[in-house]
Amino acid sequence: MNPTDRKRLIILRHGKAAYPPVPDHERPLANRGNTEAPAAGRWLVEQGVYPDAIITSDAVRTRQTTTWVMNEFGDTAPTPYLDSRLYHASATDALAVINETEEQVRTLLVVGHMPWVQDLGMRLASVDSNEKAVIDMAERYPTLGMMVFEIPGEWASLDGRDADMTHFVVPR
Repeated sequence: MNPTDRKRLIILRHGKAAYPPVPDHERPLANRGNTEAPAAGRWLVEQGVYPDAIITSDAVRTRQTTTWVMNEFGDTAPTPYLDSRLYHASATDALAVINETEEQVRTLLVVGHMPWVQDLGMRLASVDSNEKAVIDMAERYPTLGMMVFEIPGEWASLDGRDADMTHFVVPR
């Protein structure tokens, strides 16, 4: 496959959340989350990575994280799609959402929650992945943890051990 045919998948865990007396779905980012979340967008911009599409859980903390990241992209930021299926998703559920991505999307950013973000990273990482990135992700996946994968085929065929993890970072 031609390297230019490869796609890029970015999976981002939301920023640090607050614990006010509200339902979990309505929990906002904590002050630290609001302060740190833009760093994820800045890291992507520094790497020259601009998503063509963004899918985010519809929970308040993921929506807020997405907004901070998008602010760093400026006018190049696509309108995010809120998907309620990502809120209480399993890795399999989250992958099914990703599998629905239209093929013209070359770079996809997905913003979600533990434990599925880490579980999905473990499922997707191929043997050709950056070993340090995979180990770091497997050992600890803090808020704002972000994985970057190169995808060699179609979104619909992405399943397991078929994506090369190139980075695991926690921009702060």
